[in-house]
Amino acid sequence: MTLLRKKRIFYILIGFSFLLCLYAVRIAWIQYNSATKALSASGVTMNEMAVRQREEGIELDSGRGQFLDRYGYSLTGLTLWVPVLFPVKDLPDFKQLTDLAKLLGVTATDLKGKWSDLRAPYIWPVAEKQTPLVLSREEAAKWTQVNGFKILPYMQRYADQASGKQWLGYVSQRPDVIHSLNEQNNSRFIPLTMQVGAAGLERTFDSFLRGVGSTRAALAVDGKKRPLFGLGIRLKAENDRYYPLYVRTTIDGALQTQIENLTEQMGIREGAVVVLDAQQGDVVSMVSRPFFNPRDIDLKQGGWSNHAVKAAVPGSIFKTVIAAAALEEKLTSPNEVFVCSGHYGKYGLSCWKEGGHGKITLRQAFAQSCNTVFAALGERLTASSIQNTAAKLGLGRTVGWYDPSFRGGMPLRQIDQEEAGAVFASGIYADGGVRVQTALGQRDVMISPLQAANMVVTLLHRGQVAAPRLVQDIYFKNGARMLEFAPSYSSSQLGSISQATAAVLLDLMGSVVESGTGRSLQAAKWKLAGKSGTSQVVSAGRPMNHQWFIGYGPVEQPRYAVAVLVENRQPNSPHQATALFRRVMDILAGREEI
Repeated sequence: MTLLRKKRIFYILIGFSFLLCLYAVRIAWIQYNSATKALSASGVTMNEMAVRQREEGIELDSGRGQFLDRYGYSLTGLTLWVPVLFPVKDLPDFKQLTDLAKLLGVTATDLKGKWSDLRAPYIWPVAEKQTPLVLSREEAAKWTQVNGFKILPYMQRYADQASGKQWLGYVSQRPDVIHSLNEQNNSRFIPLTMQVGAAGLERTFDSFLRGVGSTRAALAVDGKKRPLFGLGIRLKAENDRYYPLYVRTTIDGALQTQIENLTEQMGIREGAVVVLDAQQGDVVSMVSRPFFNPRDIDLKQGGWSNHAVKAAVPGSIFKTVIAAAALEEKLTSPNEVFVCSGHYGKYGLSCWKEGGHGKITLRQAFAQSCNTVFAALGERLTASSIQNTAAKLGLGRTVGWYDPSFRGGMPLRQIDQEEAGAVFASGIYADGGVRVQTALGQRDVMISPLQAANMVVTLLHRGQVAAPRLVQDIYFKNGARMLEFAPSYSSSQLGSISQATAAVLLDLMGSVVESGTGRSLQAAKWKLAGKSGTSQVVSAGRPMNHQWFIGYGPVEQPRYAVAVLVENRQPNSPHQATALFRRVMDILAGREEI
């Protein structure tokens, strides 16, 4: 073998050895990182996963972030003290077993039978329910000496009751979503069993809420999942300074509960109430009927759907838009005199008042909600003028707080399920008949209660369309603020209505209470202003009415804008929306007096 060939072989062996060393170092590095660094959104390392394979445990707290109201009170996350049984080699003596059975509400025989067969930790439930039995913290202190039995703190995300907080949403196991998340981010593996946001704020803020580690109580087992007695119970909890995060909403939790109770007392079956802060347009309360239980979701019944952001036929509250368009186009004035004979003479339209209103000004027509006058204005206006004015008032589009390039280009829309609504159906030629029906808030017009309340805020802001927030900031676990969502506006590309027109419309709303369809509101605690509406719809094949009232108060120094929708009322039934609006405003006035 020549010297040159020997040198080549030597260099090849050196190079191969070097590559093997690099490969060994790489494997060691991967193993070290896998063992010591989190592989999942729950902070589970490879070592931890190996340990868990030798454990049987229960999750006491998922580690998911929590929601707070505007004052810092919890909206999610109830700490409950629950009884937990662990497999034991020898059961407690007869006296302890009997006393314990009494505590759990069962016979000693039943308890013994259940406990003897346990192979994994077991949270004792309420009889015939899936919810844990809740005990007091004082009771927990009394039972520390019983082998295999502990009363432990358990984090229950929602109260087990129905409410109108559909904006909050709910969590569920969604393997399809988790698969997608894992494909997008290879550095953080999320287990398929983790619950993620399925609707509401739980969904829109899910990326902030996923925890860094759960709290678990576990028992060691052998390879066949048999308990290894004598090794004790392992309680594992993450001790992180920053997580979980706390999301502070704009909601007044106590007010939300009061209005929910009010709708229950008044027998409201379907509809919504939206209360906005008149200064910033923030959502202070948002109640949707029917109620839903986030711990017991029935997707078919649809109770989880938020009626406050779903578009509905508005009826006469849309006359606010028609008045604005006609004033902007200088096609009328508040003192113009019209004649209402009770029949418009075209399209088979008639006024709600039999015999008509006679001579009536625009101001009076708005107060009395005269169909004839607004039908005439609908014919004077063009379809584009009506459409553009609606857009300037925040209708026909979503208005909730939205950032298209939030944190690295990802869009963030705070309010889930929000519908844009419509003024005219696409592809429809808006002739005189269509414009007349549209002017009365019928035909194809659709508005959500959130948009309706926000339209009132727009008038109070002299034409600027606010972007209602549901969340104002996010905090780390240690109390430091992580993010702030500043108030913003949802301006139309078409501009705004004039300040003069906004002032006239607010004045017209005052006339509704002073001398029009809202006179019953004169007995309210505050001086109020607003606009009533009734729309004709068909529900389950029967003619029904949607009843509306939108407005603000107190008139002298507006604090709140409120929209009320009561859906599917029998024709000619009392106007429940006006009564509900007054009582909501009285609650607000009462809270201001405290």
